[in-house]
Amino acid sequence: MSTTTVTAPMQPTAKQKPVKGTSKTGVSPIGKVIIYIVLIALTCIFLGPILFVVMNSFKSKFELSNNPFALPMGDTFVGLENYVTGLQLSNFFSSILWSFVITVGSVAIIVMLCAMTAYYITRVKRWWTSALYYIFVFSMVIPFQMVMFPTVQVSSILRLDNPVGMMILYLGFGAGLSVFMFAGFVKSIPIDIEEAATIDGCNPVQTYFRVVLPMLKPTAITVAILNTMWVWNDFLLPNLVLGPGSEYRTIPIVVQFLLGSNGNRDMGALMAMLVLAIIPIVIFYIFMQKYIIEGVAAGAVKG
Repeated sequence: MSTTTVTAPMQPTAKQKPVKGTSKTGVSPIGKVIIYIVLIALTCIFLGPILFVVMNSFKSKFELSNNPFALPMGDTFVGLENYVTGLQLSNFFSSILWSFVITVGSVAIIVMLCAMTAYYITRVKRWWTSALYYIFVFSMVIPFQMVMFPTVQVSSILRLDNPVGMMILYLGFGAGLSVFMFAGFVKSIPIDIEEAATIDGCNPVQTYFRVVLPMLKPTAITVAILNTMWVWNDFLLPNLVLGPGSEYRTIPIVVQFLLGSNGNRDMGALMAMLVLAIIPIVIFYIFMQKYIIEGVAAGAVKG
């Protein structure tokens, strides 16, 4: 004689109510207020220098020296006079052109070559590819000051004191971080996808450009953003290689030129040119910032 076992129906579990005095996120109102105060304070700290430069770009150079923290009001407000003076003294439009050419060219070369390098050393399992990867990683921790003078000597011998030479130098200094980020993302791509492309008739080059490269887009955008901000604002390398008297002077060199010598320093014009220098990169960052976190997270090193 068989027996049947009857199981009682499971009772639905009651939803756990949030603790009294906390929100759905588990943060109390007092905690939210503290978080907002900290965020506002950090915003003021980071935006303070920018607002200081913008404010002083509309003040006369004498008033700027006497009272740099006062608002440009009344007689202290000179309008666009500092901007006109700075443009007349610095040949600023030419420096914008060369900064744009060097930045775009350097970033394009870094993204394309570093992506291919990272893909190769990640997929080809050899002792020398592993050694090459660690060389790239090690290059990130070497201070620029250690290789500054050898770089100047080599660039002088190889005639790299021109926009193309600057692109080559920026590739050398920017390859470490870029290869590291690309390699981290390539490790997260399943090898099955590439094997399926091979079965469909793709050779390794076609597999990279048609399958792998489109998947590298988030990391490629992040690498492009980080290197754009670095190359556009860099002063030391162009100043050492190109020199202040070069026809290929970039914006940081021109801004430094406005400092002049003792007794011949127009701080108002300097502030105005600083504002013009940061406007393009700020606009670029505002439109591209959403890709930074996505790309960094996608390029995190997988186990």
